[in-house]
Amino acid sequence: MANYLLTYYGGGMPETQEAQAQVMQAWTAWFGQLGDALVDGGNPTSISRAISPDGSVMDATSAPSGYSIIKAADIDAAVAAAKGCPVLAGGAAIVVSETFPAM
Repeated sequence: MANYLLTYYGGGMPETQEAQAQVMQAWTAWFGQLGDALVDGGNPTSISRAISPDGSVMDATSAPSGYSIIKAADIDAAVAAAKGCPVLAGGAAIVVSETFPAM
C-alpha cells in the first residue's frame, strides 16, 4: 500500500455554525469510512507564498486550500476513496498524488 496526498483546491468555509457542524460531521463520517487508510487527516491552508529558483518570493496564485494523506492499494483505489471527501460538496477540486519514500 502506498501513501497518497490529496491536495484540495478552492471551495469555501461554511458561514454559519450549523453549516460548520454539518461539515465537521461529514469529515468525521468520511474519516470513519477510511478507517486505517487515513494516514493524516490534514488541515486547511491559509496564506501561501511561492519561492522562485532565484530566491525571489511572491504571493502564490494557485495555492492549495488544504490536504489529507491516505493509503491505498493503487491510484484508482485512492481516487475512489477521495470521491467521498467532503471538500467536493464545498466546491473544491482534489488532486490525488502518489508519494514514495525518497530518504
